[in-house]
Amino acid sequence: MKRNFLFAWYQTPRGKLLKELEAGYLARSITVSCQQVILQIGGLGWEDEFIDCTLYKNYTVLDAKGLGCAGARKIQAKAYSLPLQSESVDMIILPHLLEFDTHRFQTMREVERVLKPEGVFLVLNFNPWSLWVRYQFLWDKKMADSWGGHFISRSRILDWLKLLNFEVTVSSVFNLDTIDSKQGKPIVHGHSFFSTAYAIKAIKRRYNIIPLTPVKNEAPRLVLVNTMNTSVGVKKHDE
Repeated sequence: MKRNFLFAWYQTPRGKLLKELEAGYLARSITVSCQQVILQIGGLGWEDEFIDCTLYKNYTVLDAKGLGCAGARKIQAKAYSLPLQSESVDMIILPHLLEFDTHRFQTMREVERVLKPEGVFLVLNFNPWSLWVRYQFLWDKKMADSWGGHFISRSRILDWLKLLNFEVTVSSVFNLDTIDSKQGKPIVHGHSFFSTAYAIKAIKRRYNIIPLTPVKNEAPRLVLVNTMNTSVGVKKHDE
């Protein structure tokens, strides 16, 4: 499936609403300092709606076709072969890329490789059980070759993260069919089987293995206390 499906979805009324919710979610999730390195894998073109690239000088967008907003620093490369050093990035954002990546698990391995220990990983995906996403897919079926082989469930992403030693801290959904009575906006947090999309925030953990060495049972040793005084006392007694 080509990533054009994503950009076509953002042009629909529901897609525009999802775009607004995701932009707000990403803006709240970027909490690292301006000096730290943030990598976005997969350009969107509207990064300036959730990140100020004039403030975050180390914000980089990596995309195979060079997509991304004009103010962001760009790298043109494949997601499954990142031209970056290991453990060199503080935060990685993966917005709707895995659905369209035939090397998705290798991409996840690359994310784990370049992310620093205790670094933050944020992934956005469509919910494969969303009726509206399925409807849009069928409408634009010329852009794709199959359905089931692309869209990834939240449970599978959680399994991959666990396998790669990530600790999930936040799991949210974008439910466009349920409105918050207080704010008058669709619900972002919580869990819904038919939600439009979901987001997962995780931290890379690095566990150090402490080897267990066998304890040697040595024979007990007798320690003489005040040996100098004892020898002196013996000499006096002999005299």
